Amino acid sequence: MNVNGSTSKVGHTPEHQDDLSIHVHVEGDMQIFELTGSLDIATSPTVRAALTSASERGDHRLIVDLTRIEFLDSTGLGALIGAQRRAKEFGGEVRLIAKEGQILRLLRITGLLRVFGVYPTREDAINDGQRVGDL
Repeated sequence: MNVNGSTSKVGHTPEHQDDLSIHVHVEGDMQIFELTGSLDIATSPTVRAALTSASERGDHRLIVDLTRIEFLDSTGLGALIGAQRRAKEFGGEVRLIAKEGQILRLLRITGLLRVFGVYPTREDAINDGQRVGDL
């Protein structure tokens, strides 16, 4: 994965058939990470590395689009929380995009709607518009 908009795939093991692809692009002053597939123990190190790399380059305003994530476990949540902590240390933030369904329910149950700005659309996330918790 690199930051010029290419896509990376990980996760081809016999017991882990789901892949994770990451597409990265910039809109305004926000770097957007579009994730597709599963964000779990097999794929979270790649996401953590991508988000850390952005932070190391000085990008501390990140959006992670979870609308095409099919499965998210505690290691995936840990990668997102770690990115949020790093971004906040530098005056930035990580915003999430999540639609109604399993992923948004998980964010509600874990209390992460209070940790992240979670938005229903990309436009809302970019413009700090209507948050999911406000609906």
